[in-house]
Amino acid sequence: MSYQVLARKWRPRTFHELVGQEHVVRALTNALDRQRLHHAFLFTGTRGVGKTTIARILAKSLNCEVGVSSTPCGECSACREIDAGRFVDLIEVDAASRTKVDETRELLENVQYAPSRGRFKVYLIDEVHMFSNHSFNALLKTLEEPPPHVKFLLATTDPQRLPVTILSRCLQFSLKRLPSSMIVGYLSQVLAQEDIPH
Repeated sequence: MSYQVLARKWRPRTFHELVGQEHVVRALTNALDRQRLHHAFLFTGTRGVGKTTIARILAKSLNCEVGVSSTPCGECSACREIDAGRFVDLIEVDAASRTKVDETRELLENVQYAPSRGRFKVYLIDEVHMFSNHSFNALLKTLEEPPPHVKFLLATTDPQRLPVTILSRCLQFSLKRLPSSMIVGYLSQVLAQEDIPH
């Protein structure tokens, strides 16, 4: 059996497993359970507060084979592949390493095509503030008239660097730092589960 980094092993896979960010979880679960889904979500906050984790759980909630809900089954092939980082219709992009406009255009040209396996084609763009102005313009055109089968999940540590035109087309969620007591409590749980003395 291969070793798995604890941070990856214990990364929350459902909204129920998340520690903190109750205001974000409440809003997203209500939207999912009432089928009131926006086409673009923006998660902001400092490093390590759960932006990417929440985005992946949201992608799973949108594409679970059981149906769109705030409680994905975790057992179907879509849920398992998203957890493993292998789901073909979840396109994860690190904007910091994809700053050229041609790369962004190429990525967004594929938006028009229907998902291969999932209900939605989900673009998770991390550190979106690193896009160039030309890349933002290319993204803006897609956000103005998104196909019904596409969802954008944007994450950034620096929302002030995003153009107002992008911000105004996204449902925004500001993630807060977790209090030390909450972090200590969660770490104690993990250490106990791993049978590591502390």
